Amino acid sequence: MQELTDLSFEYAPRAPQRKTLRRRVYEVIETGHGESWTSKLFDSFIVFLILLNVAAFVAETVPKLRAMWGREFYYFECFSVAIFTVEYLLRLWTAVEVPYLSRTGPWLARLKLARQPGLVIDLLAILPFYLSSLFAMDLRVLRTLRLLRFLKLSRYSPAMYTLIRVLSNERRALLGAGLLLAAALLFSATLMYYVEGEAQPEKFGSVPDAAWWAIATLTTVGYGDAAPVTALGKVVGGITMITGLCILALPVAIISTGFAQELQRRDFVVTWSLMSRVPLLARLDAREAAEIMPLLQAHNLPPNFEVVRKGAPGDAVYFIASGKLETRTDDGERVYVAGDVFGVAAMFDESVHRDAVITSSKCRLLKLQRDDFHRLASKQPHIASHIRNLATDFRDA
Repeated sequence: MQELTDLSFEYAPRAPQRKTLRRRVYEVIETGHGESWTSKLFDSFIVFLILLNVAAFVAETVPKLRAMWGREFYYFECFSVAIFTVEYLLRLWTAVEVPYLSRTGPWLARLKLARQPGLVIDLLAILPFYLSSLFAMDLRVLRTLRLLRFLKLSRYSPAMYTLIRVLSNERRALLGAGLLLAAALLFSATLMYYVEGEAQPEKFGSVPDAAWWAIATLTTVGYGDAAPVTALGKVVGGITMITGLCILALPVAIISTGFAQELQRRDFVVTWSLMSRVPLLARLDAREAAEIMPLLQAHNLPPNFEVVRKGAPGDAVYFIASGKLETRTDDGERVYVAGDVFGVAAMFDESVHRDAVITSSKCRLLKLQRDDFHRLASKQPHIASHIRNLATDFRDA
């Protein structure tokens, strides 16, 4: 087996440039997300502070606790607002480091970032405190608005962030379903007003009175405080129940479909981002990349994790997007870094791995199974041949 050719040095990473303070702050508060200990510490502190704020809000509504710890609650509120304010200002300050805003001017970049949902939530989380100092506001309203800080968790919770994006993307479809529900409510209440109005004037004497029964029936709750007694009223009630089941199924289907699409979109973005870090895959054109992307499996692995076992069959090839791995051979220790590929010889020769490969740090890998490669070869032989030729340049011993 031949060693890595000189092509591997063509894609050797450049010497890291000196980072500015703003860049370092940006990597901690925005792009790190646990990659470094400082980013992990920052994220954990903000999440813990948000949860404490929610707990303080709940505890402050208890009169006994508010009487005993009112001053402490106020001091904690001031401390929290100060931290959230600094966080908000830091995010605005580092706006020019955001990739899609880096080409705009500093103030325009900050203005565009401030209009993003995440920054709007951050602003709403601290704005009531300052407004209450400038204007006379009801403290109960102020305490209620403090619950907006809970939405800050969406930045640190992928599931909540995905759900918010789904609701935003599907807002027009959800609005249409809401209009259908409103129409069904209006027609049901009106029909029951004319059908049951004379028999039960205290419950169906007007359309607003009948609307309470209609909304309880459409949502299949049925409180039982109002029910039709005439034959025609019962028919209308049965139709209303069936209509409610059909209409309420629409938002569930819209959200579930949107959630699945958003997950697929996020996986696509993650896989594309990782592919761009691997020189071998970055050399593919857009059509070839689109063919192979659904076949790649992204893996985030911790340090000291055995990726392949010695003597295991070579059933996949691995592309390193970030991190470092090592293997100990008879010729000495070998290190794999970002951009390298391993498992090529074992997969293409249908042999076994001669040595184990273990992660030396936190790694992100892309894995292409042998069966998926053969499936690609049967459908797109020229793309598979291109990948095989490129992989030969990075062939491992």
